[in-house]
Amino acid sequence: MTERYDCTDPTGRSEGMAAAGQAIRTGRIVVLPTDTVYGVGCDAFDAEAVASVLAAKGRGREMPPPVLIPTARTAHGLATQVPDYAQKLMERFWPGPLTLVLKAQTSLHWDLGETNGTVALRVPDNEIALELLRDIGPMAVTSANTTGAPAARTVDEAQQMLGESVAVYLDGGPSADAAPSTIIDCTGDEPRTLRLGALPQSDIDAALAPEPEPEVEPEPEPQPEPEPQPESESESEPESESEAEAEGEPEPEPEGRPEAESPEQETGPTA
Repeated sequence: MTERYDCTDPTGRSEGMAAAGQAIRTGRIVVLPTDTVYGVGCDAFDAEAVASVLAAKGRGREMPPPVLIPTARTAHGLATQVPDYAQKLMERFWPGPLTLVLKAQTSLHWDLGETNGTVALRVPDNEIALELLRDIGPMAVTSANTTGAPAARTVDEAQQMLGESVAVYLDGGPSADAAPSTIIDCTGDEPRTLRLGALPQSDIDAALAPEPEPEVEPEPEPQPEPEPQPESESESEPESESEAEAEGEPEPEPEGRPEAESPEQETGPTA
């Protein structure tokens, strides 16, 4: 029997989370909101449940579902040989509408379909989805629609297409974005865009652009040494001792100069 929960209401969300977790643990599939469109998913390590997801959509094993994870740290447990540019994209756009195709860990016991040794990973930017992922772990999730039909933006649209094949429907309200996630192949030396979606190519290119080298200020040119200034007269070498003594002596009286007469020696009448 199909159950549906209104997760915009705190009580409905609490009950819905418990019901969805129980359904997933028992191998059934659920519909959940994401930051792009509604998704239908199950435990990524349950091969029979993954097959049920593909059957509900009318899709074959040649189109394996992506895997939603709660944090970027989880990616390193599921993928190997993660290139530096993929790490940059994770740091810049997760959580968000970006799916990265990476080389899968060969030790993982799962069957997502014909993956050719790869896995498509994404951290959604939706609290309902993240809460469920933190409880369950990695989930195989694809858009909640039948193959060829438009992706569901509301839980009503998803239920009309998938019907009783889904055990629990979590209603988080209308999707904020009608576009699916952008998918980037990160298995080679350079990233390759497989599908453009909610994240534009210009944002991806900007995130991967090399950082500009810091400007190096030129070293200041050496200043020329100041030319020596001519010494002033006060700083000139002192005159010789004989010259200095000569300047200090009084000038001698010329010989034969008559002495002035004193008033007492004046003669004759006075006026």
